[in-house]
Amino acid sequence: MATKEKKAGGADKGAKPGAKPPKSESKKKKGSEPKVARGPHAGADLPVPAPRLKEFYVKTVRGKLSEQFGLKNPHQLPTLSKIVLNVGAGEAIKQPKFLDNIVEELATITGQTPVRRKAKKSIANYGLREGQEIGASVTLRGARMWEFLDRFVTVALPRVRDFRGVGTKSFDGRGNYSLGIKEQMIFPEINYDSIESIHGMDITFVTTAGRDDLALALLKELGMPFRGNDKNGTRL
Repeated sequence: MATKEKKAGGADKGAKPGAKPPKSESKKKKGSEPKVARGPHAGADLPVPAPRLKEFYVKTVRGKLSEQFGLKNPHQLPTLSKIVLNVGAGEAIKQPKFLDNIVEELATITGQTPVRRKAKKSIANYGLREGQEIGASVTLRGARMWEFLDRFVTVALPRVRDFRGVGTKSFDGRGNYSLGIKEQMIFPEINYDSIESIHGMDITFVTTAGRDDLALALLKELGMPFRGNDKNGTRL
């Protein structure tokens, strides 16, 4: 009978009223709860969302290009391969700190450490020696490439004075497009008050198109503001 009463009542009659439950039920072992990041590192373990422009390319641009050019094989559809930013610094021959400023600004614009470029041969007329640093460049791929293009098209280009679009004749015949920028100040990441000298840069958009008409359509769909059939290349 005692056994039946214990099962029906759900508690042992011999237990004292107000007694604490066993430790296994009241407290969990330390370290058993998952650690949650707090402060500036909160959310560091969460997956990084895909760039907005890349999602637009996958969901919208690919379908439009397939319909426009009749490309049934998805491997034939062009995409952006990389973006190369290059700055030549001839003044660095006499002013080594000039190149340091360029490297710092490129890193601020792209979020990536630039590579310093060295002269391949000596030129006595310019006082240039082989191996001397005379420029810097950055090659963007993946998420940084898509994010840079997004910011370049939507924020940087509209800041160009009297901007009317970029030219359409600066393709190289293999689906790659290049343009020149006169001032680095069009990028909002650059603080105008901290600029020591104004310099330009060349930007090359490398695609997998293989031909110019397909690359032109790709960049148009990605938001590149072409102004029409220009006969000359453009330097903004």
